[in-house]
Amino acid sequence: MDINSFTFHSPEDYYTINSPWFQDLDNGFNKQHKKGGGGNGYFNEDELKKSGYGDIFSSLLLLEEEAKQEDAQWLTESREEKALFESNHKRKVQAMDEFYDQLQHHYSEVNHLDGLCASKRPWKPATALAATVATTSGNGKVELDDEASKGTTTTMTGQQRRLWVKDRSQDWWDRCNHQDFPEEEFRKAFRMSKSTFGLICRELEPAVMKKNTMLRDAIPVRQRVAACIWRLATGEPLRLVSKRFGLGISTCHKLVLEVCSAINTVLMPKFLQWPDEKKMKEIKEEFKLISGIPNIGGSLHTTHVPIIAPKVNVAAYFNRRHTERNQKTSYSITVQGVVDQKGIFRDVCIGWPGSMPDDQVLEKSALLQRANKGGLKDVWIVGNSGYPLKDWLLVPYTHRNLTWAQHGFNERIGEVQNVAKEAFARLKRRWACLQKRTEIKLQELPMVLGACCVLHNICEMTNEEMDPELQFELFDDEMIPGNKSRSSNAAALARDNIAHNLLHHGLGRTSFH
Repeated sequence: MDINSFTFHSPEDYYTINSPWFQDLDNGFNKQHKKGGGGNGYFNEDELKKSGYGDIFSSLLLLEEEAKQEDAQWLTESREEKALFESNHKRKVQAMDEFYDQLQHHYSEVNHLDGLCASKRPWKPATALAATVATTSGNGKVELDDEASKGTTTTMTGQQRRLWVKDRSQDWWDRCNHQDFPEEEFRKAFRMSKSTFGLICRELEPAVMKKNTMLRDAIPVRQRVAACIWRLATGEPLRLVSKRFGLGISTCHKLVLEVCSAINTVLMPKFLQWPDEKKMKEIKEEFKLISGIPNIGGSLHTTHVPIIAPKVNVAAYFNRRHTERNQKTSYSITVQGVVDQKGIFRDVCIGWPGSMPDDQVLEKSALLQRANKGGLKDVWIVGNSGYPLKDWLLVPYTHRNLTWAQHGFNERIGEVQNVAKEAFARLKRRWACLQKRTEIKLQELPMVLGACCVLHNICEMTNEEMDPELQFELFDDEMIPGNKSRSSNAAALARDNIAHNLLHHGLGRTSFH
């Protein structure tokens, strides 16, 4: 064959009317039709076989038959899958209906039990309800950190789950809260009498009381306040507070902060405030009996409370004097306070870093702002040598070779200063959380220290006796600045006149006599 006579045909070439393939097929049909020969009535099989197209035609018939069978099979499988899907859907709907009916039944039981057992065990219906809800999430156990922490173990049958609630005992608090609990033991545990404790609870009740919920009853106000006061009084860690009061550790932490916040918000305006004119006159008279110096309206002192090393600005909280004394690195924050003749705090400034000297803490305080606005006119506040001498702030002489008058003045000023030091000593003896580093966060500590000062005032105002077993040595926290601020001439002259008058009237007696 000559290669040049070979041609390529497109698909259209085979499907045109003039194609040889159609002409041969038509010839076979026409011949059979004209002769009336045998076969399928349309084609002459013999002619097709002779023409070579019989095999092709048979293949086409087979392919068509297979296609019909596949369509029939697909239709059958689709109907089966649809029937299976509808059956599964019906079963799921039925299961959901059964679960809903079961849930409604449990709710009815809960309401029934709530009516029967509300007076004896009010937490039990809540536990049953929680268990009912827990059954919807599969198999396993659920542990609840219950604020009330009066746990029990509830076992449910069938496909329901077992609910575990941790059992905590509050027997100790129940004994303390009983009316027959001895007064002395109560005072030893909470640093105050039952009557004073009741006063605090009544004052704080609107601020700290919580409502009962569907799942648990709220912690009573007395238990909340007691847990906070016991924590402040003992300085014990939260895990021991949890054991004493039958509460979760996280719950104890939360309620201590809540009660301290309420003390600062509700009680501080009532029990820690600057005295009015009438009260200031009484304070001046009392201090004059102590020192012989007129117009003294308060004794100023700054103490330090140890803290855990902060994560930021650690150098600012470094306390050099405590580090040298304790022989280990110490950090602290400051508490500056002005007290009256009874040791009751009248002004506090809390939270400045322990590396700041006393005069810098004073510069940051509201006391200085009060003085600058004229609020301390005709009033002397007595401070130690860590403060600068001002026209409203009396401090001792610090230079060498003091005169008799200056020695006498320093001793009388020292007696006034002792009032503040003794007040801070009682504050730290009563609230042991101030004696050692605590796990309270640094940003939350000022609020806790403010609560301690308020509670101290309440105890002092109600004449609460201090337990003689409570001992604490107040370390000299006086932080003297390297470069002392220069005093005004008028303030220095006023101090000299006071020293001269003390000596002239025989009130400037010294230890040298």
